[in-house]
Amino acid sequence: MAENFYPGKDILEGVRLELFTQDELRTIHYASMEVLQNPGIEVENPEARQIFKENGCIVDDKTRVVKIPEYLVNRALQLAPSKFTLWGREKKNNVVKEHKGKVHWTCFGTGVQMCNYLGPGKFETVDSTEKDVANTAKLCDWAENINYYSLAVSARDWAGKGAQDVHETFTPLVNTSKHFHHIDPVGENVEYYFDIAKAYYGGDEEEARKKPIFSMLLCPTSPLELGDNACQVIMKGARNGIPVNVLSMAMAGGSSPVHLAGTLVTHNAEVLSGIVLAQLTVPGAPVMYGSSTTTFDLKRGTAPVGSPELGMISAAVAKLGQYYGLPTFVAGS
Repeated sequence: MAENFYPGKDILEGVRLELFTQDELRTIHYASMEVLQNPGIEVENPEARQIFKENGCIVDDKTRVVKIPEYLVNRALQLAPSKFTLWGREKKNNVVKEHKGKVHWTCFGTGVQMCNYLGPGKFETVDSTEKDVANTAKLCDWAENINYYSLAVSARDWAGKGAQDVHETFTPLVNTSKHFHHIDPVGENVEYYFDIAKAYYGGDEEEARKKPIFSMLLCPTSPLELGDNACQVIMKGARNGIPVNVLSMAMAGGSSPVHLAGTLVTHNAEVLSGIVLAQLTVPGAPVMYGSSTTTFDLKRGTAPVGSPELGMISAAVAKLGQYYGLPTFVAGS
């Protein structure tokens, strides 16, 4: 069995990595509050802007910029649950997400190609298909060290046919008994995803809300924008009881400041804006504080997920999540 870790417990069993003191975390928080008020967050969805406006934010519909006051952020952080369950189809595979507790593991995604073995020393790289989605879900279902399945590859054989994301919801749900984390949801189709979950519960909508067998990930657009799709996923997720992971993918030196602390400030503002929207939509909606933020490789024009900077940022984000009392999701291991 995989060993569980307890990052929130104050136990020293060797070397400890503490990137920030509480005062430094507070400084990042205060700087993020300044960013949320000036320049603010660009919000592409009209309904989301209206929700912000009705709750006391300064909204400019021409520029689509929303300025979020600190008291709304503090209220959202009070309302967001510090603990909730990611339900699996089998009870033994339930995952309890909490702001201080066990570390859980999932697979990475979403890949668009598979490397097929053709014989000794021979391989071919091809577009991934719905069958690959099913097979990776089955593999993660078997792997006892993986706690829940994130969409590992894309069903490229459905690309352009109008229902790719729905197939990428249905196929994992029928091929794993673990919780499914949809990391490429399409906002306008969230109702279809929820219908699939309702069907699992025999059409019982209340049960599907109480025990959601899937969750969704959305990314703000760095720097400092909540796109239309992100807003739809947040609002519809909150209304249907589906946990949402607000995950920034900023690139230090590209779409965010080159320095670690500066990147954490804009990253933090982006994630907090999504969490505020979720709590304004439905108070108490389950949310995760997420990060796949890394550095920008200026030489190769890439965002290296295996870089040391990503590890440092993820460690810092984990501390921010604990500082806010939120379950946290970070890239890397």
